[in-house]
Amino acid sequence: MKQKRNYPRAVVTKKQAARIHQGHPWVYFDEILEIEENLENGCLIDVFGTKDNYLGTGFYSEQSKIRIRILSSNANDTFDDAFFARRVRYALQYRKDVMKEDFRACRLVHGESDMLPGLTIDRYENVLVSEIASFGMECRKDVIYKALIDELAAMGETIDGIYERNEGELRKKEGLPQYKGWYGENHPSSTIVEITENGIRYEVDVENGQKTGFFLDQKYNRLAVRRLAEGKTILDCCTHTGSFALNAAKGGAKSVDALDISETALLEAKKNAEMNHLDVHFMQGDVFVELERIRKEHVFYDFIILDPPAFTKSRETYHNARTGYTKINAQAMRILRRGGYLATCSCSHFMPSDKFAEMLADAAKLAGVQLRIVEERHASPDHPVHISIPETDYLKYFLVQVI
Repeated sequence: MKQKRNYPRAVVTKKQAARIHQGHPWVYFDEILEIEENLENGCLIDVFGTKDNYLGTGFYSEQSKIRIRILSSNANDTFDDAFFARRVRYALQYRKDVMKEDFRACRLVHGESDMLPGLTIDRYENVLVSEIASFGMECRKDVIYKALIDELAAMGETIDGIYERNEGELRKKEGLPQYKGWYGENHPSSTIVEITENGIRYEVDVENGQKTGFFLDQKYNRLAVRRLAEGKTILDCCTHTGSFALNAAKGGAKSVDALDISETALLEAKKNAEMNHLDVHFMQGDVFVELERIRKEHVFYDFIILDPPAFTKSRETYHNARTGYTKINAQAMRILRRGGYLATCSCSHFMPSDKFAEMLADAAKLAGVQLRIVEERHASPDHPVHISIPETDYLKYFLVQVI
């Protein structure tokens, strides 16, 4: 059925129309059959199928391969300030519901999963940290930020400042400048914020820390480690600022060794351990080299955590990444005692859960051990997975036992 046309118009292929009907919001440049000329970058655009059927309205990006990001398929929506305020309100209320006491340190907006494409907002107590990877969202950030402050105030939450971490490579693809810094004139004097997660205190550097300053998505996966830690010897690989290691120590581990290649990260990790009066032995080195050294020294652990950076950020590098994941997991399995546990992660959506499980089976064969899966987990619920957008399901966490 033909719909009233409010914005510039694009016509897409049947394949793309089917994806939109299934709920996926991305329209790629090579799936567009017709599009108006001289469009303003970041403008709203109506998307139609080949039979003149309305499919949705979204942000137009003239440089990105994702040429249009659908905001809504409701022909009656009006994309004014009130529309974006509603979307923000829904996102905040969801976090209030699922995070409870963890609402003060969590992800408030998770991009496409909250139907706010290209927008990430993390909360660290009284500071919000923003990442924007969509030209259309960049054009409307003033409206979004105001809605966040207003809606949180209505919930009784005070925000002192918004720090922008707009440094990501995706901004280049959108034709956006890369920068970081405070938004507006009113903000705290320091970019260091103290948060409490799982009863453990951390200093978060929102200016220089990884991502937005802290890996909030592993919040409850760290608790899964803590529940099994009592009385065990533990090795936390790629510890970063020590969060898995500190949870293991908090859980009553017999000993905790924590390894990372970054001297800066280890300094922060040591500071966090001291702040919480937790005993962790920190080591600096390359994880592949150190795991091999430990094997040669015939040292064995009861529990190993592997949470490396993403080995793949594209389909083209998947096979090399799988080789890396297989090697590092096999190395860890070789230095686990029989009955020992391995918590192993991948933070790339290009490594889906079924392929990650296959990799673990290959690693077990390589290490000469057998495994059983204790549990499979994903990101904490403040990083929700949109059922029609596989890209939002990025974090895999398998807890396995050597048997």
